[in-house]
Amino acid sequence: MKELVKKLRKYEIKIRKIINSQRQGEFRSIFKGSGLEFDDVRTYQYGDDIRTINWNVSAKGHGTFVNTFIEEKEQTVFFILDVSASQEIGSPGSQKVDVSKELCGVLALTALNEHSRVGLLCFSDQREKYVKPSKGKRQAYEILSSLVNLKPKSSKTDLNRAMIFTLNAIKRRSIIIFISDFLDNNYLHNLKALAKKHDLIAIHLSDRRETQLPRLGIIPVLDKESKKTIWVNSSSGDFRSKIVNSYEDNTSKLQSFCRKNQADYLNVNTQEDYVPKLIKLFRVRNKSMKSA
Repeated sequence: MKELVKKLRKYEIKIRKIINSQRQGEFRSIFKGSGLEFDDVRTYQYGDDIRTINWNVSAKGHGTFVNTFIEEKEQTVFFILDVSASQEIGSPGSQKVDVSKELCGVLALTALNEHSRVGLLCFSDQREKYVKPSKGKRQAYEILSSLVNLKPKSSKTDLNRAMIFTLNAIKRRSIIIFISDFLDNNYLHNLKALAKKHDLIAIHLSDRRETQLPRLGIIPVLDKESKKTIWVNSSSGDFRSKIVNSYEDNTSKLQSFCRKNQADYLNVNTQEDYVPKLIKLFRVRNKSMKSA
C-alpha cells in the first residue's frame, strides 16, 4: 500500500508541476468544471452548445430553447473501473488492470486535492466495489485501499450493468471517468445515455499482446473470462489479420462514438508512459472550458 501511494504521489506531483508551469494564472482546474445544476431555459442564440437544447420545450413550436445551468458548489468525479479478467493481460506488474488502477489512483488523488467529491465503482459482470462520492483524506485512503485490496469475485464483463448502476447512483451531472478495455458487445446505447447526462471521459486500455502474438504455430489460448482453452494457429495470416482487425474496429467505433457524443477519449497502452497523455487531455479540456 505504501509503495503504491508513493508511486501515485510521484505521478500526481509530476502532472501538477507541468500543468502549473503552463498555467499563467488561467488554468483553473485539471478537470473541466462540469458540476452544473439545471436552472431555467432561454431562447437559443447563435454559438450556443447544441447539447444544451431542450428538445421537449422546443417541440412546442415557439422556437428553439436551451437549458441554462448554475454551477454547483461541489464537483463530483466518479470512476468506473473495469476489473474483469480481460484486464489481466500484460507484463507482471504492468497488466492492463495494474495500469488502470494507477490511472484511477492518480486522478482520484488529484481530484481530491482540488476539493472535488470522488467516488468509485469497480465492476466485472457485477458490482465488485462501490465507494460513495465524498471528499477528504479519509476518502483518499478508502479509494486507494479499495484499489489495492480488491479481489474480484467474477472474471466476466458486463459494461451495461456498470453504466446502469452509475446512471441510477449519480443523479447530478458529474465527471465520469470510465477506465476499461471496452471488450464487450452492445454497450453503446447506455454509454450514450452516460455521455448525455454526464461529462464522460473514456480511457481505453490496451496491450501489444492483444494484436502482436508471437508466431508459434498451433498453440492453446486461454480465454480468461470464460476459462475455456481454444487452439489457434498463431502463425496463420488469416488469424493474425482477424485479431488486428477486431481490435482496430473496436477502437475505431469507440473513438467515433466519443467524437459524436462530445466525450473525451484517451487510449493508453500498458507499455507507454501515460503521464504525457493525461497532461495533453487536461490541456484540451481546459482549452474547451475557456472557449465554452
